[in-house]
Amino acid sequence: MASGRDILRRIRSVKNIQKITRAMKMVASARLRRAQDKAAASQPYIGKMREMLANVAAEARGNSPLLAEREVKCTAYVVVAADKGLAGAYSSNVIKFVRQRIQGRPADQIALFAVGRKVRDHFARRGYKLAGEFTGFSERPAYADAVRISRAVIDGFAGGKFDEIYLIYSHFRSIAHHEPTALRLLPVSTGELTGAGRDEDRSGGYLFEPSPEQVLEKLLPQYVQTMIYGGLLQAAASELGARMTAMNTATENAGELIETLTLNYNKIRQASITTELTEIVGGAEALK
Repeated sequence: MASGRDILRRIRSVKNIQKITRAMKMVASARLRRAQDKAAASQPYIGKMREMLANVAAEARGNSPLLAEREVKCTAYVVVAADKGLAGAYSSNVIKFVRQRIQGRPADQIALFAVGRKVRDHFARRGYKLAGEFTGFSERPAYADAVRISRAVIDGFAGGKFDEIYLIYSHFRSIAHHEPTALRLLPVSTGELTGAGRDEDRSGGYLFEPSPEQVLEKLLPQYVQTMIYGGLLQAAASELGARMTAMNTATENAGELIETLTLNYNKIRQASITTELTEIVGGAEALK
């Protein structure tokens, strides 16, 4: 059995850990509010972008390289997870979702873009060749980060390295609920855009300068950037929500452990006092 001194040392250690987890919870909570606001603010812009692209695509003649449907020989996945740990099962759920999609496929038919150190480290340790890696901004993504990622995937698709590209990220539903989601980035499906975003009543009222084809060529890369940025914002909110929940649970567990250790310490101390009193009484009885 541990001595009272050992238990006191353990109590101090757990209290120090509890201070850290409580502070991390507060930091994650403060950042989560900003991340939620950014994610919510991006949705109207994304919806308008889809509507605009649907209207332009309906008027344009000719095919852009980013619209080209071809036989799928190689699929690229842009996988977004955390740079740091202590976020519960957030990163592992995204990685598990990706592994289910690539299970059974030959290595030469898969390309992975890792966004976040957790994704990079997981797949690199298992021998997967990464087509690109982007780290250092999982909690606070900027539009410039989405631009860098989009350039890499667009160049790969236009160059024929990949035949389709999916964005894998965790969609934020609530602090405790966020689910891995797959979104096809390329080729852009004008059919899906038309069904989801085109304004049928107003589509004939647009005047394009220059031609619809030139507008479409400029708009398609911006559409890919916007969708990636929206995914990054959703992933950031999910990560912070997961970290806040995990740190709250850790803080509560530390409190319960401290109570248990304190109870054990008091029992040991009480037993020690009882033993000393028994010895004193026994010694006094022996002197009579």
